[in-house]
Amino acid sequence: MTTTNFDELLKVTRDARGVITLTLNDAARFNALGSEMLVELQRALDDIARDDEARAVVLSGAGKAFCAGHNLKDMAANPELAYYQKLFSQCSRVMLSIHKLPVPVIARVHGMATAAGCQLVAQCDLAVAAEEASFATSGIHYGLFCATPSVPLVRNVPAKRAMEMLLTGDFIDARAALAQGLVNRVVPAGELDTEVEKLLGAILEKPRAAIAMGKALVYQQRELGMEAAYQLAGQTMACNMMDPAAQEGARAFAEKRLPEWKR
Repeated sequence: MTTTNFDELLKVTRDARGVITLTLNDAARFNALGSEMLVELQRALDDIARDDEARAVVLSGAGKAFCAGHNLKDMAANPELAYYQKLFSQCSRVMLSIHKLPVPVIARVHGMATAAGCQLVAQCDLAVAAEEASFATSGIHYGLFCATPSVPLVRNVPAKRAMEMLLTGDFIDARAALAQGLVNRVVPAGELDTEVEKLLGAILEKPRAAIAMGKALVYQQRELGMEAAYQLAGQTMACNMMDPAAQEGARAFAEKRLPEWKR
């Protein structure tokens, strides 16, 4: 396993399988998404996007919290529209980079995920949470509606549930997050890494090309009407079938054997 530290704010590790773990490493500030943290995250995500050997990303946090969102102290100290526009533009770019990565991104949530931290969970493709984890879009408590967190939130959680979180700012626990679709699995804290590994194992068995095409398709068709979505999905499947991995899979099915993929 290799490790790279970007100014200590973000720890990047990579194993022999191509699984890259990004650990938010600002425990003293509950891994807040300040400008510096967003710069390091963006740099890491850009590197992964260019890495043909990457297979999956795990996003985690150091210390007691997963991520407390933006740092309101910094925001209060810089009461300028240009500062806020730059900060939220940086954050949106990071979220869209996660969205556009050709590999799955799994949030490993062990503590609280609030405001933009909750947004980060919602933006990831998959999420595994410890039983002690909690989630909130809490900006409204301070007069700030969590507008950017609402974008992935309403694409994960039913509208009325999302609106309740956004309008009240109240926390929901991990079980409620599971029931509402914000996370995929909830386990005791001691089993968090094991559960993440189960998901990784299932993903890494599959061809990278099929996963990349599938991830892109799922998110693209979600924004379309049904007819356009079917057209896009059909074209994606046709292109997917031309990939050598899919051809091998079809031969293996016909020959009643396991596929022999190059991973």
